[in-house]
Amino acid sequence: MKTTILWDHDGILVETEPWYFAATQTAIRPLGVELDKADYLADMADGRSAWERARAMGASDDDVAVHRARRDELYQQYLRTKDIEIEGVLDTLATLARSHQMAIITTSKRVDFELIHARRQIVDHMSFVLCSGDYPRSKPHPDPYLAGLERFGVSAEETLVVEDSERGLRAAVAAGIDCVVVANEFVRGQDLSKASHFVDSITDLPALLDGL
Repeated sequence: MKTTILWDHDGILVETEPWYFAATQTAIRPLGVELDKADYLADMADGRSAWERARAMGASDDDVAVHRARRDELYQQYLRTKDIEIEGVLDTLATLARSHQMAIITTSKRVDFELIHARRQIVDHMSFVLCSGDYPRSKPHPDPYLAGLERFGVSAEETLVVEDSERGLRAAVAAGIDCVVVANEFVRGQDLSKASHFVDSITDLPALLDGL
């Protein structure tokens, strides 16, 4: 029986991934990189930074730092002004919280995460949140999800990961945890074949969990 749910964040609980891509695409362009979505998703799946492409074209670390900071500014502007809600999230979390302990395991920076959730109730349903910097290596390494297991003191067999992307799925698989993938148009085309389960919407999760 699954007693614990470890939630991915971006693309699962809030629709932020397209805006992070847009901010990166805009900020990296002056360094000579025309970042298309396919390349971005390929880098994302392998845990590579898009800024490695800029360095490969001769950008210095100082150049990258300046434009990366610009990306962060743009992204936070989008977080303040764009619609990033995903329908059914709060109702689904309220339902599952009655029978499962839950946490968010994300590669988001803490500052971005706190901006996103300043006026939302999503984290009210969570025991804790692990952000970038709270574990040694980011997804697709298993470290984030292994840290979640350790924090809860549970086994992989008792746990389910909820993800939308190849990078996150690979992290869950490497940690030995069953993973359900929720369909997300932004990452369509990534290799999600190792998922234990697939659902079309986050609202399908309570019925799935009832059967596990």
